[in-house]
Amino acid sequence: MDERGDVSDVDPSPPPSAATVFGDRLDLAVRYRDMLATAGIERGLIGPREVPRLWDRHIVNCAVLGEAIAESSSVVDIGSGAGLPGIPLAIARPDLTVTLVEPLLRRATFLEEAIADLGIDVRVIRGRAEEKAVRSAIDPADVVTSRAVAPLERLAGWSTPLIRVGGRLVAIKGSSAQDEIERDRVSAAKVGLAELSVVVCGEEVLEVPTTLIVGVKQAGFELKSRRKRGGTAGVAATSDTSDKKFRR
Repeated sequence: MDERGDVSDVDPSPPPSAATVFGDRLDLAVRYRDMLATAGIERGLIGPREVPRLWDRHIVNCAVLGEAIAESSSVVDIGSGAGLPGIPLAIARPDLTVTLVEPLLRRATFLEEAIADLGIDVRVIRGRAEEKAVRSAIDPADVVTSRAVAPLERLAGWSTPLIRVGGRLVAIKGSSAQDEIERDRVSAAKVGLAELSVVVCGEEVLEVPTTLIVGVKQAGFELKSRRKRGGTAGVAATSDTSDKKFRR
């Protein structure tokens, strides 16, 4: 790959880790990788320099998230971007019911096209997780996930209203995950997210495993919110997500 982002000489072949994670659905993962390496770059969803790292840093890195999710769970991926982690997760785990939430039209359009091309049963909702219309359109999920969306304090406020009581936040984070927990534990508890911990996935297949922050939605939070807000359940998020600069 040269300085202009020419990726014609990049080997697109899936590594052994992809074959292990995706099994007999590897062909779908290959097609998704090819979409990211072409349309994903053309539409500004993936940087050209990420192409050599699509498999291990993006696709397999996201798919191993399934290690932390129970069978037949409902999953909502907020700020899905180019479909990470939701699409790799749906390919690797067809038993899951996956919904992608993405506010930007060009990204949501790409997601719809990718899902149709892959023939996978995934729903796309255009909007922000904190919007009332989005929350009304989604049944409380077993798991809400995300990658590179926001610090834990804001992420908890956006995610927790979408999680059923006893369900979990399962967010892909980096090496600072434990520091985020220590810094934002109290803020997360205020919106009903507790039992925070760091979980590592993909240790057997990835050179750099995927690090997660996992938290549990607490019972009684909606009841407290109704009393405090005069009948309105959930959390009203006031943070503006328009400043998100993460590129998936």
